[in-house]
Amino acid sequence: MTETLQVNLDDRSYPIVIGRGLLDGGFDLSEFVSGPDCLVVSNEIVAPLYFEKLLPNLAGREVSSVNLPDGETYKTVATMQAILDKLVETGANRDTTVVALGGGVVGDIAGFAAACYMRGVNFVQVPTTLLAQVDSSVGGKTGVNHEKGKNLIGAFHQPQVVLIDTATLETLPERELKAGLAEVIKYGAICDVDFFVWLEANMAALLECDPDALAHAIRRCCEIKAEVVANDEREAGRRVILNFGHTFGHAIEHCQGYGEWLHGEAVAAGMVMAAKLSGLPDDDVERLTSLVASAGLPVEPPSIGADDWTGAMGLDKKVQGKKLRFVLLGAIGDSYVTADYDQGRLDEIIRR
Repeated sequence: MTETLQVNLDDRSYPIVIGRGLLDGGFDLSEFVSGPDCLVVSNEIVAPLYFEKLLPNLAGREVSSVNLPDGETYKTVATMQAILDKLVETGANRDTTVVALGGGVVGDIAGFAAACYMRGVNFVQVPTTLLAQVDSSVGGKTGVNHEKGKNLIGAFHQPQVVLIDTATLETLPERELKAGLAEVIKYGAICDVDFFVWLEANMAALLECDPDALAHAIRRCCEIKAEVVANDEREAGRRVILNFGHTFGHAIEHCQGYGEWLHGEAVAAGMVMAAKLSGLPDDDVERLTSLVASAGLPVEPPSIGADDWTGAMGLDKKVQGKKLRFVLLGAIGDSYVTADYDQGRLDEIIRR
């Protein structure tokens, strides 16, 4: 069964199409590829698995491709240059469409290249990891890392469509699946306690890649993100709640060296840290910690010096007026953004 959700952004609105077996011609992308040609951006791991399967979805279009090295380490301006070079080499014009086939790193880099080339060409998201399907492929955030911080260089550039074939998760390594579950947990924690309860009851099914459980989780996460993005496209207000756990998580990624901890692993530990900073009752902190642990994710950060924590978090994009802001929980399913937090508690969490 195929389901379609809508991200409502006036003239930038687009569908999220979710189903099993949508590649191999299972969904015609032609109406979302306005010109005669497109560039498929993938990586060395995903391309051998799914590039040929994608081609029937692009029937009638002239397709070129570029494969990036795999991993967060390569989410850089230098890597993006390879996409721009390929666009120039193929004589791509403004009616060219960039198609991102892969996980969050591929989608972010390809989308940013599409935003930059000729001041913006269309792009399509075909996410193949759980993390990308539930989070990074939706909402138009694109970008690359700087050596001093995560996602410091980028642009908002909405896709024409997000095509989610849940069958691609069958080839996803177990560690990547678990990393994606961190973002799934995030949605329940920030604004849907009923979904959080459902996750507590169904985590084992998700880890076993039960198709129905995965389909439900992906749909619910996309529903939540579509609603939040529609009301705050450029993260001026409520959309910031989607960064729950990310202030700590991005600092972990930066301090450990990109790729040592997967993004979802860092966010998982970051969510537990943020829950502790929130001042929640111990029972609620334990519920979140237990759910994260049940997904096989870390609940404690690596050993990082206090100065390194402070330096890494100082470049967080939620900083305003030189004041660090956090996404905290008033309760499970209820989040808010604040610069008014207990500094002593934060210092203790970092020291510990």
